[in-house]
Amino acid sequence: MAESVQLSATLEDYLEAISRVISERKVARVRDVAAAMRVHKSTVTAALKSLSEKGLVEYSPYEVTTLTALGRKAASKVLQRHELIREFLTDVLLIDEDVADANACRMEHAMDAEVLERLAMFAELAKENRHSGTEIFESLERHVKQSAKLQKGGMSRRRRKADSRKAMLAENRGK
Repeated sequence: MAESVQLSATLEDYLEAISRVISERKVARVRDVAAAMRVHKSTVTAALKSLSEKGLVEYSPYEVTTLTALGRKAASKVLQRHELIREFLTDVLLIDEDVADANACRMEHAMDAEVLERLAMFAELAKENRHSGTEIFESLERHVKQSAKLQKGGMSRRRRKADSRKAMLAENRGK
């Protein structure tokens, strides 16, 4: 079997869910994966059969499902991509954790290795410089706070966006 298997975004999501279920419950049953994915058990069964054919899981009907060595490796890669993107969204862009998690789940399938590597580099740079008072991060934090205040004030999204851009441009011109 090939060292790396091409998977659809959906099958990657199943690997991620199986890995998380195993981490939480020590075993993965169809019903647990279905609950984690918010799908019917029959849908999980079809996905498990496909993952089994690819050598990523050990699956038998009415038994617990386990990840093979290749499955653990593939799941680990998906989980790492998800975490990297989620942390970038929360730590650098200051996005709410639930929103960041949902977006990371969608983005993790679309980014190639080079983009993820650069994202990781930028996130590390941002972490190093955030606490040193670097102007761009201070400006971003003020912009995010201002945007949140405008949202609470009931302004239309278009108006908030225009006002936020104007404020950020004016702030940057003043420096």
